[in-house]
Amino acid sequence: MAKEKKDVSTEEKIKEAARVVFTKKGFAATRTRDIAEEAGLNLALLNYYFRSKEKLFHIVMDEKFEQFFGMIIRILNNEDTSLEEKIYAVANDYIDMLLANPDLPIFVLSEIKNNPTMFSDRIAGKLMASTFFRQLNAVRTDINVFHFILNLLSMIIFPVLAQPVISQMDVLKDKAFANFILERKKLIPLWFNTMLHTK
Repeated sequence: MAKEKKDVSTEEKIKEAARVVFTKKGFAATRTRDIAEEAGLNLALLNYYFRSKEKLFHIVMDEKFEQFFGMIIRILNNEDTSLEEKIYAVANDYIDMLLANPDLPIFVLSEIKNNPTMFSDRIAGKLMASTFFRQLNAVRTDINVFHFILNLLSMIIFPVLAQPVISQMDVLKDKAFANFILERKKLIPLWFNTMLHTK
């Protein structure tokens, strides 16, 4: 039993190291040796557990993809919430998640750029069939749902992507940047709900 527990611990240690290195460097720039060094293990042991960089990457990418898109799919498909409540939940929950994981969007979006079918195969169909799309069409048939959701996500994600530039401004350094992003939890739903009810 002790050996099995140690094996599980080592496997998780390697996966955590892979999360750190892949998120920082991306797939192409990462070597298995980088992951082994991050985990504090030798390369032979890493290869014993995972055989290849590709296998580890797919594990990490599946986790990150679920983290990045899984939340929004669940929110948009909630049958018990209104359109306005969904907009609020997307802004509120996504901003919290991105502040806790600021490297996540650049990692996921970079890998989608390298493999665009990853998005279309796994996410696009779910968005089109979501309760959110149906509710939006019921309220405003003149609004293109793709414009709407892309604008919503862009207004949430872009400031986090642009943090290295934005945080150079004296008025938005350190905690001021986090407060600026948190303020958008209230502003984004306000802007989009105004858009919904203005013709």
